[in-house]
Amino acid sequence: MASILDQYEQESNRSGVRRPNEMGGDIISSGFMDARLETELPIFNKKKVNFKPPEKITHLVVSNNFLVMAMSNNVLLRLDLEQPDQPDEVELPRSVEDHVHKIFQDPTGRHLIISMGSQENYYLSRNWKKPKSITKLRGHVLECVGWNWQNANDNTTSSILLGTSRGLILETELSVFEDSRFFQGNAEQYLKQLFSLDRSEPITGLEFDRMPSPDMSTYKYYILATTPGRLYQFIGQVSQSAEPPMFLSLFQQYETAHLQFLDLPGDFGYSELHLFFPKFRQQALKFAWMTGPGLYYGDINVKGSAGPNSILSNAKLMPYRRDGEDRSNKPLAMVLTEFHMLVLYPDSMKAICSLNEEMVFDDVYPEWLGKLKGICKDAIRGTIWTFTSNCVFKYKVTREDRDVWQMYLERGEFDLAKEYCKNNAMHMDKVLTKQADYLFANGRYEESADMFALTQNSFEEVALKLIKLPNKDALKMFVQRKLSGLRPQDKTQMTMLVTWMIELFLNQLGGLKEQGQDDTSEYDNTQEQFRKFLGQQRVRECVSNNRSVVYDLIASHGDVEDLVFFAVLMKDFERVIGHHIQHENYRGALEVLTKQTDVELYYRFSPLLMQYVPKETVEAWFKQGRQLDPKKLIPALVQYDHMRNREQGNEAIKYLEFCVQKMENKDPAIHNYLLSLYAKLQPQNLMTYLQLQGEDPEDISYDVKYALRLCAEFGHKRACVHIYSLMGLFEEAVDMALQVDVELAKQQADKPDEDDREMRKKLWLRIARHVVEEEKDIKRAMEFLHECDRLKIEDILPFFPDFVTIDHFKDAIISSLQEYNQHIDSLKEEMEEATQSAEEIRKEIQSFRNKYALVKAEDKCSSCGYPLMSRGFYLFPCGHKFHMDCLIAEVLPSLPASKRSQVEQLQRKLAESETAQGSGTAGGSAGKRPDSSVSGVKDMDIKAKLDELVASECILCGDFMIRCVDKLFIEDEEWSSVAAEWE
Repeated sequence: MASILDQYEQESNRSGVRRPNEMGGDIISSGFMDARLETELPIFNKKKVNFKPPEKITHLVVSNNFLVMAMSNNVLLRLDLEQPDQPDEVELPRSVEDHVHKIFQDPTGRHLIISMGSQENYYLSRNWKKPKSITKLRGHVLECVGWNWQNANDNTTSSILLGTSRGLILETELSVFEDSRFFQGNAEQYLKQLFSLDRSEPITGLEFDRMPSPDMSTYKYYILATTPGRLYQFIGQVSQSAEPPMFLSLFQQYETAHLQFLDLPGDFGYSELHLFFPKFRQQALKFAWMTGPGLYYGDINVKGSAGPNSILSNAKLMPYRRDGEDRSNKPLAMVLTEFHMLVLYPDSMKAICSLNEEMVFDDVYPEWLGKLKGICKDAIRGTIWTFTSNCVFKYKVTREDRDVWQMYLERGEFDLAKEYCKNNAMHMDKVLTKQADYLFANGRYEESADMFALTQNSFEEVALKLIKLPNKDALKMFVQRKLSGLRPQDKTQMTMLVTWMIELFLNQLGGLKEQGQDDTSEYDNTQEQFRKFLGQQRVRECVSNNRSVVYDLIASHGDVEDLVFFAVLMKDFERVIGHHIQHENYRGALEVLTKQTDVELYYRFSPLLMQYVPKETVEAWFKQGRQLDPKKLIPALVQYDHMRNREQGNEAIKYLEFCVQKMENKDPAIHNYLLSLYAKLQPQNLMTYLQLQGEDPEDISYDVKYALRLCAEFGHKRACVHIYSLMGLFEEAVDMALQVDVELAKQQADKPDEDDREMRKKLWLRIARHVVEEEKDIKRAMEFLHECDRLKIEDILPFFPDFVTIDHFKDAIISSLQEYNQHIDSLKEEMEEATQSAEEIRKEIQSFRNKYALVKAEDKCSSCGYPLMSRGFYLFPCGHKFHMDCLIAEVLPSLPASKRSQVEQLQRKLAESETAQGSGTAGGSAGKRPDSSVSGVKDMDIKAKLDELVASECILCGDFMIRCVDKLFIEDEEWSSVAAEWE
C-alpha cells in the first residue's frame, strides 16, 4: 500500500501537468463535443519502484527491460524487469580508493561496459557472473560509448566507438567468446585510436548510424561527437569488405581536411548527446544536445538537404528555463523522446515540448527523497527512469502525441497536424477549418472551398461566404464536395444540391455567351465540366426522377446543346431525335437513333428518315440485324415516290434481300413486298427470286395468287408460267409458255406425275397443235413423237391441214405400225405364260389335298417342351409342332400393334364362344338348346382368321425367324431379374 507521502506526490504530479495552449470556452466546431475526461492520464506518469537498495545508488542504466545499477560498494545489481523477483549481484574488482565512474549498456541489454575511476575498464555480458577486464583500455577513462544500432549478433558488440576524458575517439569490438581473434582471453577483439581532438577536452557524446549510399559496395555513415562546448560531424564512406577498424578510413580523411564543428560558448564542463530512433534498427529522426547555453535540438536529415557535410536540419538553441530564485541550478542530464526533451535537475524533472518549446510537465521531487542523480531511457521499450541515492522512479509515456496536432496547427503545418489527429474527428475538423480559413485569406478560394466541404461547419455560413466571390468556381467546388459526401438516403439534400449545381453551371455558361466568349477554351472547359458533372452516377440517379425540372431549367437558359446532351444522358432519345428532325438534321437524328437500343424508336422514325436518308437508314437497319422486326418496317419501306426517287426503292430491295437471304425471314408480307418491288423495279431479278424459293408449296413464303396477279399485271409471262406450274395449273402454264417459248412449254408438259398419262398427253397435244397450226412446222411436230412416248401419229393427224401429203409423216406411220405388231406379240407370250402358271397351281392344290403327317403320342411342343397332344396344337409341313397358345405367345410380340389387337380380339371371341357352349350344354334341359351348327361355323371362321395371323408360317424356319435376327436374348425389362438370378 502506498504511503501518504507517495499519494501526495502522485496528486501533485497530476496537478502539475500542463497541456500546451490549453484554452477554455466552447469548441469552435459546432459539429463535435469535447468528451475528454478530467481524469485522463498525463503524458508522463511517474511511479516509484518498490525497491530499497542495500547501498547507495551511484549509476543506473536500462535497456530492453534489463536494468543495471551500480552502488557505492562497487557492486552491480542486475534485474530483468520481466522477472523482478530474481535480482543478480556482480561484484567488481576494486582497489581501496576505486569507484565506478560510468556504466554503459547497449540498446539490446546484452553488453555492459564499466569505466572505473582508477582508469580500469571492464566488460560484462548478460550471461556472465563476473566482468572481464578490457586490458587495452587500461589508462583511459570512458565518458561515452557509441553503440552500433545495426548489430544483430547477441554474442558481440560489433564495431563500437569509445570517447575518453582526454578527447580520444577509439574503436573496438567486444565479444563473449573466449577465443579472441587476436589475443587469447581478452574481451576486446581489437582496439584502435581513430581521432584526437586538439583541445583534449572530454568526449561527452558519441552517436553514429548508417546513411543511404549510392554505391552497393560501400556503406555511408555519419558520426556525431560532442565535447562540453562543441558538436562535431564526421561523414564518409566505409567499404563493406573493410578490415577492422571499420571507421579508420572515415576519420583519416579529416586528418588533412579542415574540421568543421559547432561551438557554443558558456559550457559548464559536461554535456550530453541523444538521438531519437522511432523503432530499433530504424534510422534516427531527431537529435538533442544538452550543453551550457541550453538545449540544441533539431532533425536528422540523411537525404543531403542539409549539405554534403551535415546531417542536422531545423536546428534550434533553447535556453534553460530556470526559476527566478535560483539561476545557478544546472541540469544534470536529459533524455529525448519523439516530441519532448526531459531535462533532469537536482530537485526536479522538466518535460519541454520540442515543437513549441513550452514546458508541459514539471515534476518536483520532495527533499526527503534526496537529490536526483541521473535519468535514462529504455530505447526499445520507451520507458524513462530516474533515481536518487535510495530510490528509483519509472515514467510511463502515455499517448505522447495527443496534443501534437494542435501544436502543428498553431505553426501552420496543416499536413502534419492532420497526420497526428489520427482518428479523432473533432481534432480533424478543427484543423480543416483553420486550414480552410488560411487558404481563403490567401486568395486560394477553390482549395479553401474543398477544405470547408470536409468540415462540420454550417453549410449556409460557408455558402454565403463563397457566394460573395465574383468567380463561382469555389462555390461550385464546395457544393460538389458536399454532394459527394451525402449518403444515398439523403435524397432531398442531394436533389437540392444537384439542382443548385446545374443552375451555377448554366449561369456561368450564359454569362460567357453574353460576353461573346462561347468560342473560347474557357467556355469549352466549363461546358465539359458541366457535362462531366451530369454524367456522374449519383447525379444521373438523382435527376432521373426530376428530369422535368432539369429540362425546364436548361430550356429557360436557352442552352440547346446541353439540353440535347442531357436528353441523351437520360436516354430520352425520342426527345433528341425529335429535336434533330424538327431542325431537319436527319443524319444527326439517325446517328442518335443508332446509338440507342430501343427498337420501337426505329419503327417510329424510320418512315420519315427513309424519305430523306434512305441509304444511311438501311445501313442502320443492317447493323441491328435480328433485333428489328422487318414486318414493322414495311411502312417505312413504302414511304417513297417510285417515279421520283428510284434509288430509295433499290435500298428497300437491298434490305428485303438481306432479310430473306441473311436472316432467312419467312414472313409472307416481306416476301410479297419484295416480289412486288422486283416486279416493278427489277424484273431481271424476279425469276431468280422465284427459282430460289423452289417449287415445294411448303417452302414457298410468298402468296402465290398475289404473285400471279402481280406478274400478270406487269406482263412477266415467264414468271406467270412458273407460278401456274406451282399451282398445278399445267394447262394454263403450257398455254402461257406457248406465248413465250415452245421449249418452256415442253418443260411444263413434263411436270405432271408419271401416272397422270392423260394430262401429259393432253399437254403435249396442245404443244403439237400450236406447232402445227400456229407455226406451220410439221417436221417439228413429228419430232414430238420421239420426245413424248404418249403421243402417236394418230393423235396429231387431225391437226394437219388437208393438203398435207403423206410423205411428211410416212416414216412415223411405219414406225407406229411396227410398234403395234411388237405389242401384239408380247401379249401373246404373256397369255401363254399365264396359262402354264395356272396349270401348275392346279396340280399343287391337288397334291396338298392328299398330303398328311403323323403325330406320335411322345411328340413334344417345339416351344415349351411339354407333350404336344395335351392341348390344341399346330403342325407345319416342315415338321415343327407348337401348342396353339405357345405359338401365339411367340408370335404376338413381333406383330404390329393393329394385328396384335386383332389377335387379342379373336382370342376373346373364341373364349366367349366356348363359354357359351359349355353353359348351353349344362342347362339344355331347362330351355331350348341353341343351334350348334351356326355357332360351329362362326368358330371355324374365327379360327381361320387366327390361323392366318399367327400360323401362316413356321416361326423356326420361316421369314419370322429372319426378322427376329436383331432381337435381344434378354430384354431390357428382364435384365434386372435375370442378373439377380445369376448372382
